[in-house]
Amino acid sequence: MELPTRYLSAREAADRLGISVATLYAYVSRGLLRSEAVDDGSRARRYYAEDVDALRSRKEMRRDPESGAQNALSYGMPVLESAITLIEDGRLFYRGYDALGLAQQRSVEEVASLIWLDHLDPGDLFAQGGDAQAPAPQLEALDAVQHPIECYQATLARAAAGDLAAYLTAPEAMAATGARILARLVAATSGRAATMPVAQALQAAWTPERPETADLFSAALILCADHELNVSAFTARCVASAGSTPYAVVIAGLAALQGHRHGGHTERVGHLLREASTDITGAVAGYLRQGRSIPGFGHRLYPAGDPRARLLLEMVDARNADAALPALASELRRTVHALTGEQPTVDFALEVMARTLELPPRAALALFALGRTIGWIGHAIEQAATEQLIRPRARYVGAKVRTL
Repeated sequence: MELPTRYLSAREAADRLGISVATLYAYVSRGLLRSEAVDDGSRARRYYAEDVDALRSRKEMRRDPESGAQNALSYGMPVLESAITLIEDGRLFYRGYDALGLAQQRSVEEVASLIWLDHLDPGDLFAQGGDAQAPAPQLEALDAVQHPIECYQATLARAAAGDLAAYLTAPEAMAATGARILARLVAATSGRAATMPVAQALQAAWTPERPETADLFSAALILCADHELNVSAFTARCVASAGSTPYAVVIAGLAALQGHRHGGHTERVGHLLREASTDITGAVAGYLRQGRSIPGFGHRLYPAGDPRARLLLEMVDARNADAALPALASELRRTVHALTGEQPTVDFALEVMARTLELPPRAALALFALGRTIGWIGHAIEQAATEQLIRPRARYVGAKVRTL
């Protein structure tokens, strides 16, 4: 599925709205649509497709509320306002900053502060989070048996019971709770209390002999921090809208992330990499013959390729030039692209990174969850400020009233 172009001509915009060009001009004069001059020397103007689609959706909602509401939940159709993340023209921005630039130049803590409080200075925010106690022994470290999502949920459920400050709803208070939550999850991941920055804590636990990998962990967490209104972020906002604490918000977000159509997709990528290790073409052919999509390839919001995956794979390749897995991944990417035209997603990059660095089982999903926790907290803060309950209506399609 390809996204519509960003701009439309006057005739295209009018046709999409089912109006005359004269009416289109009237809409612009009333501030309902934006237009700008076409840089070709002519007097023609072009119109933002997102404005046209938003106006069309509002008109459809007025004409047919049931149909309009149903379409609003379709993939890619905006359903609520947010100032956190913008995905546009194949790029990702957090509060106006290019996410790839942030991943290379800023720390996890700085980006968390940006997403939560709209500034890059965390101050002493994470000093509070760093005081969090390490989880109970049975929840301390991820291993081959423990699932990271279940470990994180159990850890947060235990911690929430004794954190009365989590009920405070001022943005700064919720951000402080977010810092404590992140510290506890890092402690559960590393098996030790969080007494250092997030990326360094993961590096010390997972790759103690390779301090240069800290920037890889940092970039991965930042690139996974938020991705607009995906299923886990929407789940988080719904829970936050009910007045639940950030602990409940993150626990709910984790439940959505675990699904194989979301963060759990990394496990399918791992299976593909294992198959490809003996026969790349055969592995890819197996999926195509069965009519299945190739795990970790093709993202609807990035027809030209997921920029998060591109950067992370470049960083992995640059720091592990002699490793076998990056070479295998590169050949697999070329094979898939030649056959399908699709590029890798961040799920693929996370799994390649985890396997290249020989991280613990399901470490890719753990990284995804840790990074996305930052975004869920941001959405909770933003939703709490609206003081509105998210309550869509269902269009009933079952049996009519029955008699007993």
